[in-house]
Amino acid sequence: MFTTFIVQPIFNLLVFIYALLPGHNFGLALIIFTIIIRLLLWPLVRKQLHQAKAMRQLQPEIKKIKLATKGNRTKESAMMMELYKEKGINPLGTFPTLIVQMIVLLGLYSGLRKVIADPHTFVSFAYPALQHLPWIQHLAGNIKAFDSSLFGVVDLSRPAIKAGSGLYLPALIIVLGSAIAQYFQSKQLMPTSKDQRGLRAILRDAGNGKQADQSEVTGAVGQSTIVLLPVMVFFFTVNLPAALSLYWLTGGIVAYIQQSIVLNKDEGEMESIADEPTKKDLGSIPEAEVVADAPKKVINPGKKSKKHKARRQR
Repeated sequence: MFTTFIVQPIFNLLVFIYALLPGHNFGLALIIFTIIIRLLLWPLVRKQLHQAKAMRQLQPEIKKIKLATKGNRTKESAMMMELYKEKGINPLGTFPTLIVQMIVLLGLYSGLRKVIADPHTFVSFAYPALQHLPWIQHLAGNIKAFDSSLFGVVDLSRPAIKAGSGLYLPALIIVLGSAIAQYFQSKQLMPTSKDQRGLRAILRDAGNGKQADQSEVTGAVGQSTIVLLPVMVFFFTVNLPAALSLYWLTGGIVAYIQQSIVLNKDEGEMESIADEPTKKDLGSIPEAEVVADAPKKVINPGKKSKKHKARRQR
């Protein structure tokens, strides 16, 4: 079922793009495929970002709840759920996007593994409708025409490090790029605070008997994942075909752009909301008052002195 409903549809989308793409470059087809997948996930990504941002904004209120409940977990959970309900937040709202992304990644990896083991799979694993496309028919008669490279520079079927084959530098560059993209993607979503303590300092204080605040621990763990996730991406993809690293690299770049759009839009909306009360308050004031140098002396603009008017004219 996983092959029929997950692997084959994902793989055939890649085959369709590759067959219609001028020049039939597999690496470029994979980049276009990744962009399409990220665009299809846009509604889920946008919802995930809004949920993550809303959760961060609730941290002060969550901290107050923890202080008010004084360790009563039942009361704390009830108040937290009431707060989430009031703000319209689903604490598990970020998981659907992560699950979909993981399914696509596993499906793509399974399809690429089939092609690397046997290039004829690129034809036999395609849907019958795609097998009638001119370039797929050409591959059926001459499978050597299939070029699994990125612009003829990087062999996407080779991993960066393989036992017995040594180091493949072009693939290693893509792996490093995917890890760097993951770093900036994670850092973009992680709030920064000047008084934020590191996880090591929190654990040291906890060892000395000082109870740590859960929100502070969560923030410290989040800061640690900024470095941990890229390291995991590197070690996960360094022994896999470079095509998977190219997918991760392209996806990370597109995700960073998508996050920038959402976060900048939210920032603009917040600024406009912040400006509305100011404009309203200024319009409601009939007369502005000018405070003179003397702290208690107030000059009414409707009754300015002659000397004051003369200075204004000069």
